[in-house]
Amino acid sequence: MTGTRYDGTRHGMAVRVLRAAGRPATAWLNGGGVTREVAGAPEGSGLADFDWRVSLADVGQGGPFSVFPGVDRVITLVDGAGMALTVAGTEHVLAQPYRPFAFPGDADTGCRLLGGPVVDFNVMTRRGRATAEVAVADRGRESAVEVPPGAAVLLVCLDGGAELDAAGLRLGRFDAVLLDSPGRDLLRVDGVAAVVTLRPAG
Repeated sequence: MTGTRYDGTRHGMAVRVLRAAGRPATAWLNGGGVTREVAGAPEGSGLADFDWRVSLADVGQGGPFSVFPGVDRVITLVDGAGMALTVAGTEHVLAQPYRPFAFPGDADTGCRLLGGPVVDFNVMTRRGRATAEVAVADRGRESAVEVPPGAAVLLVCLDGGAELDAAGLRLGRFDAVLLDSPGRDLLRVDGVAAVVTLRPAG
């Protein structure tokens, strides 16, 4: 995980800045799109051994999703007309942006694009190791962000801009910050931001 670490002095929070410009794109094996990892834990882990992993994907064509045994997923449409996911035989239409949809990563899942390529935001947690709560902060909103003891909060700007008060950090589109020490801060959003609270399981 790349980025620059700042120590917030007003709230004593450790802040890791993860700029969108520094993310490499990884092509899917089936050629249907590319994924850019935003953050993951443990640091340096791969697809087989992460506790949690957050990424953005450019989806160019429909097809089957990769199966991740023992993994729970939350997917959020960011750009495009949307997609229909068939999870274990049941279709779910994701046509509205910024509405998180949770499903088991080990279920047989297929994707049908509704009208061309899409960008989606993905949160994956390994069952028994970590859990995730995905919330969306909308335009013109100020909200308190609290990091509970033992947890981490990842903020990802999905549209427009956002600002984290303690460190005076301005986030552009797809920039992120990881808060990984207990504390409280104020998030100002003039676009749309995902707020992902990650906790150890159990």
